Parts: sequence; C-alpha cells; structure tokens
Amino acid sequence: MKIYMNGKLTDKQDAKISVFDHGFLYGDGAFEGIRSYHGLVFKLEEHINRLLETAHTLMIDVPLSKKELIQAVISTLKANQLRDAYIRIVVTRGEGDLGLDPRKCEGKANIVIITDKIVLYPQELYKRGMEIITVPTVRNLPEALNPMLKSLNYLNNILAKIEANNSGFNEAIMLDAQGYVAECTGDNIFISKNNVLSTPAQARLRGITRDAVLELAHRHAIETKECLITRHEVYVADECFLTGTAAEIIPVVKVDGRLIGNGHPGRLTLKLMKMFHEVTKRDGVRF
Repeated sequence: MKIYMNGKLTDKQDAKISVFDHGFLYGDGAFEGIRSYHGLVFKLEEHINRLLETAHTLMIDVPLSKKELIQAVISTLKANQLRDAYIRIVVTRGEGDLGLDPRKCEGKANIVIITDKIVLYPQELYKRGMEIITVPTVRNLPEALNPMLKSLNYLNNILAKIEANNSGFNEAIMLDAQGYVAECTGDNIFISKNNVLSTPAQARLRGITRDAVLELAHRHAIETKECLITRHEVYVADECFLTGTAAEIIPVVKVDGRLIGNGHPGRLTLKLMKMFHEVTKRDGVRF
C-alpha cells in the first residue's frame, strides 16, 4: 500500500508523522472520507470544498490548491491500483511544541491521503435493516465546537459510539442540547412520513451523501423537508434510514425498541438506495 505524505507516495510502513504534530497531540486538523466507484471518485470536488472550508475556519493554511488536492487523490488511487475504494484525506496543523498555541506550529501543514477498503456495517443489515438507539451524549453545541466542522476532534462522536456499542448496537442517534434529533455518531438520518422525506436541519454535519440523497429526491419529485425532528416523530415514521460516505444508505427498522413502519426496509428507502448506486456508476471524477 502506498500512502500520500506531503507530496510523496510512501510505503505504508514508512508513513510516519511526528509525535509533536498538533493533529496527534490535540486533534488539531481536518479530514474527509471519500468513495470511489468503478474508477470514478464520487463528489470529489464537494469533499475537497468541505475539507478546505473546515481548514479555513480552523485557520490552517493548506499548502495545496483544490486542483492539486484532487490530483493527489487520483495519483494515490492509481498508485494502489484501486477502482473501488475508501479515501481518507487528513490535514493537520503540523509540528509544534507540547503547548496549545498554534503559533508554535511553524512548519507547513501535513497532508496525508490513504486509499483502502472499508466495511462499516455487515451487508445483511442493508437487506433486513438496522436497529439503533438514542444515547445520552448530546451533539456538540454549535457555539462550542460546530458540528459542521469535520475536524480530527471526533471525541463527541466516539463517546456516543461507545454508548451504542456497550448496549449492543452498531449505531446511535445523538440529540442536540434542546432534545431534537441531530444525527447519528457517524451518519446523517432521514425519516419518511406520508411520502415526505425529512432530515434534521441543525446540529449536524453537512453530509455529502445526505446532500446527494436530497438532490436525488428533488430530481424525482419526492417532497423533502429540512426541519426540527423529535424522537416521537422518528418512532412513528413510515421509514427511516441513515446516510454517510462509508455507510452509503442503510435502512433502520427499529429505534429505541420501537418498530419503524412494518419493521422492514421501506419502499422509498429501497428506491433511493437503488438510485444512489446507479448515480455512483456514472457521476464522479474519472481516474
């Protein structure tokens, strides 16, 4: 496996970052998870835009342009001879001292690109649907650490994932500070009621797959809403599913012990899953 490290392709065993790197010491950096399908990188420009937006807010000076980052992703995929892959881009502030002060990081930001395979959930869950719970850990306050930032500090999500795992579940809903549904630990959430597709408008990451699903819905005249959603509305929904780059679209059939709809993946969910897989076969940056 070849890893992209600051402009060079390096063998996996030689891909190393200093222990003084602020990404390692403090989670001070940004990242993106991207997918390629059939030799096409899906929504690559949108992912790079989000990465650069996060870095801009964190005041990390990324030493590559958008065009150069896109080329670096493609070069890494080609070096590993991967057509269907999961791509992880990591940008850290770089090497500093043991203090918090980012001004002490005098060198350039570090850029790492990994291309590999990923299996987030067992394939059987895509066929029969997943059971999830709501966990006590609430989503970060936007005023404290905005969930729109895809930063290396994912402790909020990891603590919620631990709670899900300890209860025997693969995924969990996180609420915002007001008690409304925000998102899951690693995925965005959708519900459908009376043929209207709804997804939380607040306290969540601007998911690229989430946006792709909304785009597909609009294209096929499916009514959508971005709004506040309560747990009650999830429980009484006709359908529920999660979206994410690694997860793609996965049906949810039970939440907090309540069956969703008839307890099987719904018609609209299955339709969107099919449309999503079709669009990944033709949309993307070819390499």
